[in-house]
Amino acid sequence: MDGSPTTAVFKSTCTNPSVVAVTFDLFGTLVRVDPPSSPASAVGRELAERGVSVPENWSQAYAEPHVDAPDGAEVPLPDHVGAALESCGVGVPEHTVDAAVAAAFDAPVETRPNAVEAVAAAADAGRVGVLSNCSVPGLVERALNRSDLDRRLFDAVVASVDCGWRKPDRRAFEAVADALGVGVDALVHVGDDPRTDGGIEACGGTAILLDDASLSAVPERLDADAEATKPDGAGGSPCR
Repeated sequence: MDGSPTTAVFKSTCTNPSVVAVTFDLFGTLVRVDPPSSPASAVGRELAERGVSVPENWSQAYAEPHVDAPDGAEVPLPDHVGAALESCGVGVPEHTVDAAVAAAFDAPVETRPNAVEAVAAAADAGRVGVLSNCSVPGLVERALNRSDLDRRLFDAVVASVDCGWRKPDRRAFEAVADALGVGVDALVHVGDDPRTDGGIEACGGTAILLDDASLSAVPERLDADAEATKPDGAGGSPCR
């Protein structure tokens, strides 16, 4: 895992390290997507519908680790599922596992109140990105496309399953910073989990945690931060 993002939308060419970029966590911050109450059962059901003989001890096998990974690394869920099946003596084609996992986590998307306005305010301030912990390939992009958010406002979309690292690992924040063309210490990251999203502060960036403020407060907070860091006589962002 080299930490380089493989999912970047409208990758920025801005390399000015003083330019602030705003990144958002996705699930729980911008959108709500209810996961299955029992992921093992949901994946097992989708496997069975695709002709796979699901082992009787599937729930136990699903709950056990099967893929060695370094601290902070993301293990793609299809890799985990495939390895769990192999541990039970069941071989399944990769494309079947991919389809079953995608279907198991396919759910309606609800855009959170004030999310549209928060993203628009971030776009006015500078570069905008999504940095989301998600082990299901394609789920972040699918949720964004189904939401009420304007996809055109996002300069980069990075999921842990694509860059290889999970927040709060520094390499996750570095991946989205690189995609946005800024230094990691220039990131303002908005999220709902102090344990993961708050990790930006250890990288020298700024966290806006929804424990302390609501999404409706994000535009005012961004304005305040911009005024505090703006040089005398400075105009708008040189990269937007």
